[in-house]
Amino acid sequence: MGRSPAFSKVRSVTRIPAGGRSRVDLRKRDTDDSILFRDKDQALVSLDADAQRIDVLQDALFAAQAGSLLVVLQGIDTSGKDGVTKAVFRYTSPLGVRVHPFGRPSEMELAHDYLWRIHQAVPRRGHIAVFNRSHYEDVLVVRVRNLAPRDRVDERYEQINEFERHLVANGTRVLKLMLHVSHEEQGRRLKERLERPEKRWKFNPDDLADRQLWDEYQEAYEIMLRSCSTKHAPWHVIPADSKTRRDAIAARLVLAELEDMSPTYPDPGYRPDQFQID
Repeated sequence: MGRSPAFSKVRSVTRIPAGGRSRVDLRKRDTDDSILFRDKDQALVSLDADAQRIDVLQDALFAAQAGSLLVVLQGIDTSGKDGVTKAVFRYTSPLGVRVHPFGRPSEMELAHDYLWRIHQAVPRRGHIAVFNRSHYEDVLVVRVRNLAPRDRVDERYEQINEFERHLVANGTRVLKLMLHVSHEEQGRRLKERLERPEKRWKFNPDDLADRQLWDEYQEAYEIMLRSCSTKHAPWHVIPADSKTRRDAIAARLVLAELEDMSPTYPDPGYRPDQFQID
């Protein structure tokens, strides 16, 4: 089957350089991985092994209560945010993982600044949080749909960078994954949602309206990637046409973050031989 690709290789292939000095062109980025996993079987083996290791490290992180990990998932409709979450954390205890799907803001949320609802969902020490959509909706859909003045949207890129810098400085690692699916594959998946009864509940007519704005969304994503890939919280673009490869790449990146954190079980302060259990 072959070994899993090295963390360094996965990061170098997917990472957007920090600094925003060069334009990001999503048309030139692969939507169907041809570099990291040569076939589906290799990806499946890697994914399963990494998911098991993620469980082990998450357990140690939960026990240590020494840091936290925030995984941000962004991608157009059907790119696989739900699928990635289920696959990567398939073995992980729900005690230490929280998933936050961010939809349209409520009246209460709209009465606050746009980061208010986001900050409340940031993981506490010892936990992993997964954002299914995130604060980046406020520079994506808000930009494309003209839901706020353009100059106000433009201010948000640096505000988001500072917000994430604050999180990192206070012990939360931020891993940002954009799931990059092709126009053709999105169309196939939307049709599948209509044709398969068990998937029909996921179909939203608004998705078709967004599909008509494909170019506008691609441009908004490119601006987001260029403006908000930083040294403290870089963006990674994951090819998402192949669900198996997509999930395997995401698992490699999550595992790399946890391995870097290197959580260890705390010393309870006593020795086992101090106690006798009848």
